[in-house]
Amino acid sequence: MDPLSDVLSLLKPRSYVSAGVEAGGAWSVQFPAQNKLIKCYAVVSGECWLAVEGVPEAVHMRKGDCFVLPRGRPFRLASDMTLPAEPSSNYFPPPRPGAVVKIKDGGEFFLVGSRFGVSGGHSETLIGMLPPIVHIRSEAEQAALRWAVERMMQELHDPEPGGSLIAQHLAHMMLVQALRLHVKENGSNRTGWLFAVADKQLGPAIGAIHADPAYRWTLPALAERACMSRSAFALKFRETVGSSPMEYVTRWRMLLAGDKLENSSDPVSAISLSLGYESESAFSTAFKRVMGSSPRQYARSCTQQAG
Repeated sequence: MDPLSDVLSLLKPRSYVSAGVEAGGAWSVQFPAQNKLIKCYAVVSGECWLAVEGVPEAVHMRKGDCFVLPRGRPFRLASDMTLPAEPSSNYFPPPRPGAVVKIKDGGEFFLVGSRFGVSGGHSETLIGMLPPIVHIRSEAEQAALRWAVERMMQELHDPEPGGSLIAQHLAHMMLVQALRLHVKENGSNRTGWLFAVADKQLGPAIGAIHADPAYRWTLPALAERACMSRSAFALKFRETVGSSPMEYVTRWRMLLAGDKLENSSDPVSAISLSLGYESESAFSTAFKRVMGSSPRQYARSCTQQAG
């Protein structure tokens, strides 16, 4: 798989909820932080403002626009950002999956949205690699994302056999499509892991790491994949990704290890060997530095959470 597919496959979408929002008049609603929850929306009619915590300016959403909130940060939807916000708990959760929630008088603005949780002790690290907001404005590119949001709403409103599997695939499709368009619309010269993956120089190096994480990667070997000098590659990688190439190698190995500890019965010795560590103690030291606990503590924590 490619790096973006690798990261999203580890997120394992689950717990799907879908609803429509109809609003009218003067309204403003504040939504709380919801960790490990990704939200996808499409504006069917009307317009509104979107403010996300940590994003400097509110974004004006118009009919046809789609947006994704990958990090679960607090956000506000409003007809006018100067209005005092009321809590979303006044309207949500909807009475049933796929239902339409009415705010104020309704009739002027309509939004459809789907949200899904992601699992795993490593999910917050993975979500941190994604942007806080993805805003899709291009009319030519909105159709597929809007179709997926509306289809998930239909699947959850009128359950049929196989619906949970369809919802899972739709969740992945929405996220992948939105992130692709985010990179395309925002162009080059941007920072963040997602832009590094799309970069013509850094992308091949990151792809090589993901294709063979157990390989004994060195800075010269990765710089060669990028067709750059070692110094130029190391500088561009750090400025774009926020870490050194070798730190990235270690972090990706530990995320893979965390997934194996959570979802397999493989012993720590086998996992460390599969990721290129001949010494289990060296692997355990690296794992604790990156993941915050020893491999065995991490595995026990995942078992307790699942229970």
